[in-house]
Amino acid sequence: MAIKQKILIVDDDLNIAELISLYLTKECFETLIVEDGEAAIEKFNSFLPDLILLDLMLPGIDGYEVCREIRKLSTVPIIMLSAKGEIFDKVLGLELGADDYIIKPFDSKELVARVKAVLRRYKSTAPANGDTSATPANIAPQSEYVEYPDLLINLTNYSVTYKGKNIDMPPKELELLYFLASSPNQVFTREQLLDRLWGYEYVGDTRTVDVHIKRIREKISDNDAWALSTVWGIGYKFETKI
Repeated sequence: MAIKQKILIVDDDLNIAELISLYLTKECFETLIVEDGEAAIEKFNSFLPDLILLDLMLPGIDGYEVCREIRKLSTVPIIMLSAKGEIFDKVLGLELGADDYIIKPFDSKELVARVKAVLRRYKSTAPANGDTSATPANIAPQSEYVEYPDLLINLTNYSVTYKGKNIDMPPKELELLYFLASSPNQVFTREQLLDRLWGYEYVGDTRTVDVHIKRIREKISDNDAWALSTVWGIGYKFETKI
């Protein structure tokens, strides 16, 4: 019997939470509903979900703070749910580490599609043996990876090694970095990056790309041999200098 993937649903509107649970249960997911931020953090450690659906407007600790706390512990995918459709709210959620943002009210089929899409993209970033010094010598021949001085991006096991240390990076950030680094010196517009990496299932704006680039730059700095460069008025490129 296949192991069901687990979804933690955090929403104080029990009617909505139970409806979401019904949709996901029909798709063979295991779900757990909690109604406040404190319970979400507590149950995260015991339930060990594969993905979290997180409402922003919660009693006590709000969804933004829950996201901050979870991100201190894990890179598990987080999809934020909110009736707020303002760009500021979306950008803040993404900056805090959310992988996607869905505005209420939403279509049940879209919700399920978003959950499946995010889960498809997600894999653990931790090496199986705990060794963070991954190099091409210990990467399988079929692995998808790119390597530059001080930087190794492995798409096969979703790991990033920077200056010999493993860097925790959510799946979408890693995919964006890998995509750019796989085509050095090629300029991509924000629209192209949205289409290639988020696909038709994602309805967002181009600032989503800017937010993810900003988060990547906070984790890795430009090297003498390469840089994650902004091409003003157009988009981004992974620039090689030698």
